[in-house]
Amino acid sequence: MTGVFDALAADRGRLERASAAQRVAEVLREHITEGRLAPGTRLSEEALGDALAVSRNTLREAFRQLADQRLVVHELNRGVFVRILEPADVVDIYTLRLALEMAGVRALRSAAPERLAAVRAALVRAEGAELLGDWAAVGTADLHFHQAVAGLAGSGRIDECMARLMAELRLAFAAVPSARALHEPFLRRNQTLAGLLESGEIDDAEVELTGYLDDARAVIVRAMAERGQAPGAGQAPGAGQSPGAGQSPGAGQAPGPGHLPGNGYLPGDGR
Repeated sequence: MTGVFDALAADRGRLERASAAQRVAEVLREHITEGRLAPGTRLSEEALGDALAVSRNTLREAFRQLADQRLVVHELNRGVFVRILEPADVVDIYTLRLALEMAGVRALRSAAPERLAAVRAALVRAEGAELLGDWAAVGTADLHFHQAVAGLAGSGRIDECMARLMAELRLAFAAVPSARALHEPFLRRNQTLAGLLESGEIDDAEVELTGYLDDARAVIVRAMAERGQAPGAGQAPGAGQSPGAGQSPGAGQAPGPGHLPGNGYLPGDGR
């Protein structure tokens, strides 16, 4: 049987490179999920290579992995950029969210206690961040809250899918210029959903989750439409266009009642 595997020896050198590239991809994905790499950010090979002390070959393999995960795009003669999502992307993401999170709600009665505790723990982190006025951290905690809701299913595959989806969701959040305007009302709804789950009210939790995700999707898609100057699906900004083009309310400031401006990305506005 040894001869069957002899040809693998020629690929031995690829293992170390692939492992390094995977670690780099995980680091970059985490920074996207945490909101530190905003949509449209150019990922300079030189700057990242210096920061992470890795080779360009390793970076390029990491970029390929992130492109497969729909997190970056390569623009010919311009470089690699964090993706800017389009409304169709958001609709697709929220369709998947509903399926994954609903699986968690429906598995509530058989969920391990620590899985349900993770839902409450993420909510507590969001509430603590709200008290500090840190809306970027509220957004991160919101992601973990819904990751924990899906996690009630106790499925490793669902956990893995949600972990990857978190970074795409953060890119979607970035379409709304004010992080507070996006997250404050949905934090209240997370509190409602957590209460329903802890009370074992599965039917009501299903209704609440469905409405929640429908409304969240609509807010983001509306913000994209109001921005009205997005590039094509998944594209980097055009030449001379910065990710922060357009006007926005101040950091952490909610827009006027009934209005969610959507004109541009502001990496520094508290997301």
